Order: sequence, then C-alpha cells, then structure tokens
Amino acid sequence: MFESVVVLLAEHDDLQTQLSDPAVHADAARAKKINRRYAELSRIVAAHSAWQQAGEDLEAARELAKEDEAFADEVPALEQALDETQERLRRLLIPRDPDDGRDVIMEIKGGEGGAESALFAADLLRMYLHYAESKGWKSEMIASDDSDLGGYKNVQVAIKSNSSDPSQGVWAHLKYEGGVHRVQRVPATESQGRIHTSTTGVLVFPEVDEPEEVDINQNDLKIDVYRSSGPGGQSVNTTDSAVRITHLPTGIVVAMQNEKSQLQNREAGMRVLRARILARQQEEQAAIASDARKSQIRGMDRSERIRTYNFPENRIADHRTGYKAYNLDAVMDGALDPVVDSCIQADEEARLAEIGDTAS
Repeated sequence: MFESVVVLLAEHDDLQTQLSDPAVHADAARAKKINRRYAELSRIVAAHSAWQQAGEDLEAARELAKEDEAFADEVPALEQALDETQERLRRLLIPRDPDDGRDVIMEIKGGEGGAESALFAADLLRMYLHYAESKGWKSEMIASDDSDLGGYKNVQVAIKSNSSDPSQGVWAHLKYEGGVHRVQRVPATESQGRIHTSTTGVLVFPEVDEPEEVDINQNDLKIDVYRSSGPGGQSVNTTDSAVRITHLPTGIVVAMQNEKSQLQNREAGMRVLRARILARQQEEQAAIASDARKSQIRGMDRSERIRTYNFPENRIADHRTGYKAYNLDAVMDGALDPVVDSCIQADEEARLAEIGDTAS
C-alpha cells in the first residue's frame, strides 16, 4: 500500500538537494515555493518512517511471542500503534490544496442589519485578530470604512504566517471562513431588549506571493483619484490621495483611502486587486476542469450562510459541519480552533471519500 510514497520520497530528496544550492536562495519566490513543498513532504516522510517502524515492531513482537508468551502482551498495543500511524499517513497523502501555505487577505463587510451588522463586523475582526495572535501569525490592517457607531461597513486585513509548513498556513485554516456569518443578539441600539438577527459577510483571498505571479496589463487598469472622506462625509484629507482601481477585463474594483499618500493607497489597492484576480482565476479553472473537486465545506457561493453566533444561548454553530458548542464567549475571544478543525476534518473526509470513489 501507499505506492505513491515512493515518488514523494524521491521528490523530498531532490528538494533537499535543491535547498543546499545557494543559487536557489538567490530567487526568494522560488526558495519560498520549494521550502513550502519540502516542509509538506517532510511530514509525509516522518509519517512513513513511523508507519514502517510500527510494522517492524509488531512483526518482531509476534516472532518473539512464539518463544516467549510475555511478548504476546505487547501485540495489541503495537497493532493499535500500527493502525494509528497508517491512518496518519493516509490522511497526509490526501492531495493538499496548493494554496494552503499562502497568507491571506480577509475582507469583512456589513450585511443585513445596518448598524448592528457593522458592529458585528468589528467583533468578527477582533475574533480573527485574536485567533491569528494565538497562532503566532502577524496581522496588518489594509483598509477600513468605519461606521458611525464604531463598527465597520467594510474592513480589510492581511494575515501572515512565518511557517513554511503548508499545514500551518493561514489559508489552510482561514479559507473556510468565507461566507455569511449570522448573529443573533440584543443590539446596543435596541431599547426594549429584543433579539435581532443580522448578517455580516466574510471574503478570504489567498495573497499573491510575488507581483509577477498575476500578470496585470497596466492598459487594463482604470485608475481614479479623489479626496478621501470619513464618516458622514467629513473631509479627512485635503489632497487627492484616495485611489479607485478598476480592472477592466474582470470588472473588479478596489478602492483605498486609508493611507495619506496616493502612492501608498495605490500599492495597497494593487495588492488587494492581485489577490482578487488570483481567486477569480482559480474559481474559473475549478469550474472548467471536469475533475474539479467540489468541496462540501468551502464552496464557491459566497452568499452561503455558514455559521450562526447566538449570544443569548452562548452558542456557536457551523451549518456545514454540524459543529455546535456553548462557548461563544471564548470563540469571540479567538478560541476558534475547534470550529476550524471541524471544517478541516470534514474536508479531509470528503477528499478521502472521493479518493475511494476514484479507486473503485
């Protein structure tokens, strides 16, 4: 079994040789790509070694048990160890999303519910920032459009990881967050204590490693500049520093006004634009490919209601995986791992089932 491991072991050895070549590290983008793949394969190599060792230990115990019954007592535990290492290796051999090691740009947008939706957008941002901090990731605010009551009509944040291991990548964890998040609670603006239901949208894009990765023809861009403004139309800048970039072939529009200079806003806008174009290209490729896997956990429909946050019951529920817990207060403080893990596990099960269907 695990015939494909032989090819992966050989690839791991080849990557190890490449990483010892100084010329590879002269190209930062290439070195980053190789390091990601090497880290991914290193986990498979370690799991394969553990599986082989468990098999050898079990075989040795069975042989020794023929001469000494004392060794027979060890067999059940060794059989269990073999099963566990085999299952771990089997899961690691599931074809991984090639973007798992990427950083992300996350956009949180107010939806139904007006001011309450904007306030919940701020709560979600805080939740993700705390979650990122617990993972040792770095966060960077890119842009925000504040609401009058202190929430966000729209906010964009970049989240980065220092790990080269794709399984620890930001995209590997946060790609499941895209969709509609529903909140049920008594809004701060509610005087009679009635529970309201509001929604907030979350978009997650894998960030482009290098600008050259997404080819953008400057002639395909329409760039408008204007004066930035704050809540209520109050002028916060006396120069035309705000930038609106329209990518004509796709119709994607990005507007930036948080930075004081036009150049900084343009750079931030291009960064977000590249991420959105990459996501668009990947969605189109997935739709065209006849063998594209249609994940039950992370679909293309960004209007899908994925999760409910019920504050009166302190309940968090993920509608895709069936996960439910009564620790919403902890989740909002960043304890998001169990929720995300339920998505990762369900996605793995779907991939394993697909592999089984293909094999049969």
